[in-house]
Amino acid sequence: MPEVDVAINGRNYQIACGDGEEAHLAQLGEYVDRRVKELVAAVGQVGDSRLLVMVSLMIADELAETYADLKNASSEAEGAVSPQQLEDRVAEIVDAAATRIEAATAGLTGAAPVAE
Repeated sequence: MPEVDVAINGRNYQIACGDGEEAHLAQLGEYVDRRVKELVAAVGQVGDSRLLVMVSLMIADELAETYADLKNASSEAEGAVSPQQLEDRVAEIVDAAATRIEAATAGLTGAAPVAE
């Protein structure tokens, strides 16, 4: 099983992973390290354990927001109007407008409106 050296907050950790997952694990480690550095810049060095817990909570919050966004997008997609529904609705609007125009025109000319 391959191992990847992951550096977080200036400390190296050897993490085992599956074959072919080394690059992905390294990217994840870089992301966590970047978030730790951001947190250190904001609150200072408060200990590795505390920093890792705080960063874990920040990342969990990001994940929860992403799940909520996906759920909202999925709900919006379910409520989306199909092209056929849109075409039907536009046809209804155009027909209603044509009827009103015919009625208005008939009122101006004194003729009876055309019944459909």
